[in-house]
Amino acid sequence: MSVKRELVLVADDDEDIVRFVEVNLRLEGFDVVTANDGEQALQGAYDLMPDLMLLDVMMPKVDGFEVCQRLRADPRTKNMSVIMLTAKSLSADKVVGLTAGADDYMIKPFDPVELVARVKSALRRSREMRAINPLTQLPGNVQIQEEVAERVANGAPFALMYIDLNDFKAYNDFYGFARGDEVIKLLAKCAGSAVQEMAGSEGFLGHIGGDDFVAIVDPEKAESAAQQVIDCWDRSIPALYDDADAKRGYIEVTDRRKEMHRFPVTSVSVGIATNSQRPIRSHWEASEIATEMKTFAKSQGKSAYAIDRRTESYHQSRSISGTPTSEREA
Repeated sequence: MSVKRELVLVADDDEDIVRFVEVNLRLEGFDVVTANDGEQALQGAYDLMPDLMLLDVMMPKVDGFEVCQRLRADPRTKNMSVIMLTAKSLSADKVVGLTAGADDYMIKPFDPVELVARVKSALRRSREMRAINPLTQLPGNVQIQEEVAERVANGAPFALMYIDLNDFKAYNDFYGFARGDEVIKLLAKCAGSAVQEMAGSEGFLGHIGGDDFVAIVDPEKAESAAQQVIDCWDRSIPALYDDADAKRGYIEVTDRRKEMHRFPVTSVSVGIATNSQRPIRSHWEASEIATEMKTFAKSQGKSAYAIDRRTESYHQSRSISGTPTSEREA
């Protein structure tokens, strides 16, 4: 299966500059298309949806500043990476370009090594931004899979924590999505504090979506991190309920059949998979184990965590869906 090459649109009315840029970018593995004026640049952006545009400021018909403004105003292209090119070195021109929405700014003539480095950096930032959850600003599914896969490939000890809320849907239905978002951000805060304290820069926290989060820490710190998430959560969540509901300890939600159900104050469940007892061979396996542990933690009826302690010999003699041999609830 071939890997999709990233597409760069080079918009400049100077043919020598266009050829120079095109040759250097193609040598680095990029696909390149060109435009000679602002109108061609805009049409190329809409038709081809390039990953990045190198955009000259002084072009016929529509100048680079206006092209950039139009790209940012259009939902189809508002997130496209744009690097502006100019022969001018005045700081005022740089400010205008960045104000128009450019991600970066280069002064002609430029070194080819610097050009390629700037292009790669802008594309990397763009990929990271597309993968970030907009509510929590945490890495999303793509980065989570890549992070777990990298840990698996390295073979170094790690613990994967699957963090999930209990009865969150009832809270969302009862209080509305705006307050539900505050609950999710609280969970991100609790999980982030725990990962930072227990793992520092070696840790990782990602947001799958909704009320589902994934954290990676050292196996020796996993239970302490899970307990810290639980303590933070149980201490903080009552403040996001109305006073009467928090004191009563539950909310009453009517279902589609007009039947009333009581739901306790939302709790948190954490499932932990580690490669300290037995090897984990893929990010799918790590996810499956952590999900199983999370399901067990949910059965406790309160904020709890469960950690998989099964050994390789146990794994070989019994399906992964069997009852865990050793868990701990909080």
